[in-house]
Amino acid sequence: MDDVRLRPLEYDDWAAVHDWAKLRDSCRYQAWGPNTEAETQSYVREAARLWHQRPQTSFPHAVLAGGEVLGIADLHLRGNGQGEIGYGIHPRVWGRGLATAAARELLRIAFQVHGLHRVYGTCDPRNTGSARVLTKLGMTHEGRLRETLLIRDGWRDSDLYAILDREWRAGI
Repeated sequence: MDDVRLRPLEYDDWAAVHDWAKLRDSCRYQAWGPNTEAETQSYVREAARLWHQRPQTSFPHAVLAGGEVLGIADLHLRGNGQGEIGYGIHPRVWGRGLATAAARELLRIAFQVHGLHRVYGTCDPRNTGSARVLTKLGMTHEGRLRETLLIRDGWRDSDLYAILDREWRAGI
C-alpha cells in the first residue's frame, strides 16, 4: 500500500486496535492476547500517555492506510545510541506492505530524528512474515536468543535483526 503513514497513537484509536488485538492470529507469537476490550483500552491508554513522558523514550504510532488505523508501530530508545522497533498489523491486510512501510518510517525517525547508531527488532523464529519484513528493511540476522518470552505454547525463542546507521544510509 502506497498511502501508509504514521501518527502518534491516541486513546481514541483503541477500538481500531482492538479490531485486530482480539484475534488469535494477531498475538500467536506474543505474550499478550487475544485481548478483551478492557485490555486493549488499558494498553492504548498507556501507549498514548508515553507521548507526554519526559524524557520521552517510547514512540507508539498508529499505522494508517486509506485513512484507517490498521496497526501500530513502536520505536523505543534503549540508550547507547540504540533503538528497538516493533509493529502489529491487522491480519486482513497482511502481505500488503504495511508493516514494511511502517517499520521503514520508524528507521527514518530513529536515524534522522534521534541520531541513533543501531536499531534492532526481534521476532519468533516461526513468524516468517515478520522475519521477511526485517530482512526487507536491510536488517542483518544477528542470531537467536533462546527462550526469551513465555507465551501460550511455552518458551519462545527470539531471532534478532539489526541495522547500523551507515548501512541504513547506504540503502536509502
